[in-house]
Amino acid sequence: MRKLLLLICCFLLIIPPAVMGETQEQQLTSAFIRNGFLWIKMGNKEEKITSEPAVFYSTPEWSYDGQWLLYEKEAKEPISPNLDNQTEIWVYNLKTQKHKRIFHDGGNAKWSPAENMVAFTSGGVLNVSDLSHFYNVALGVDDFNWYPDGKSFIASSGAVPRPTGWTNPVLYKIPLPADLENINLTENAETLYTIPTEIGNGKTKIMSINATTFKFSPDGKWISFIVNPTASLSMDSDMVCVISADGKNFEVLDEMILHLDVPKWAPSKNLLGYIAGGGRIVMGFKNKKLKVTELPAYKTMNLTPPNFAEMGFTWVDDQTLIASRVDESEWSNDPQKRPEPTLCLISLNRPQQTRITYPKTSIGDYNPLYVKSANKITWIRKKLAQSAGDIWIADVNGKNAKLWARGVEDYSFYVE
Repeated sequence: MRKLLLLICCFLLIIPPAVMGETQEQQLTSAFIRNGFLWIKMGNKEEKITSEPAVFYSTPEWSYDGQWLLYEKEAKEPISPNLDNQTEIWVYNLKTQKHKRIFHDGGNAKWSPAENMVAFTSGGVLNVSDLSHFYNVALGVDDFNWYPDGKSFIASSGAVPRPTGWTNPVLYKIPLPADLENINLTENAETLYTIPTEIGNGKTKIMSINATTFKFSPDGKWISFIVNPTASLSMDSDMVCVISADGKNFEVLDEMILHLDVPKWAPSKNLLGYIAGGGRIVMGFKNKKLKVTELPAYKTMNLTPPNFAEMGFTWVDDQTLIASRVDESEWSNDPQKRPEPTLCLISLNRPQQTRITYPKTSIGDYNPLYVKSANKITWIRKKLAQSAGDIWIADVNGKNAKLWARGVEDYSFYVE
């Protein structure tokens, strides 16, 4: 046995690094939109899986086992003359290579974390589909997410105007019964928390209108989410919040804006990362700081040095992050004068932070994503104003960087 282990170790030592890198790349599986078509890339092989161009409304999403792809696209034929955006929900099976429409006029679709079941909303109704039939679950739902076990939902209802003023947004826990045929739409929801009419972080306050973007901590004991004011105001000021899973502890962490990046939990510790700071980007590349808050201690670290601003980030492990970072500057109507970001490697244990990518002048590195199965960092290289760019991959330290796919819009990697 000892000799066998020695032989294995010797074999691993003589494998060239380039071969190891190629092996890791073979484990990368992505789905993306290019020129109005849906594509899949597995290893080095690209395949266009839709035959007609379409308008896609969301990032393609992988099922928990990587065997299905979920996507939303504009309806080919109008569903109702009263609707501006009419969206169909589709799934694609990698084994059979068949597409299947599971609902007309639905959106915000999300895979169950535990089985091949899809939840989505349509006209404020939360529904689930087992890919053969769909079932109504609850009424008046604004946004939602699955609990980690796939047996319940965290859901919100938005505030509405009344003659006496706005009502409050409310959070609910909605169990998913085993008998989907006989769901009671009004009796299976449990009120978790009523959000105050106005919330803030001490310096800035906003009206509480909607609660969105729910994410569970690794141990399932905390839920992060974003509270938004009315639509126009939400471009400039929203609030990152957390609540304990039992609804007893609610806290506003900081101000943020939409359209940069969403709060994300570390892989296995209750550390929540987010980009804090109000004011839309056209007001300047400034006041956007990457922060990490430890729960339940509410201890917060600011990871952005002076004179820099953040555009996005990803966790690598519980102590390491990669940020898309720009030099602070004012906004310019001339795209050539706007700063473009590069990627920076950050460790919570060391003060030194390292730049790891070097794109050409006037182009930037956005949307970093760590893919654990391949131990690779991926990102999109483009200009800020462009909707499409090129996907690049590299080692976590930025070495062995190479082009992965050209001309990509929305994309996702299958992450085990």
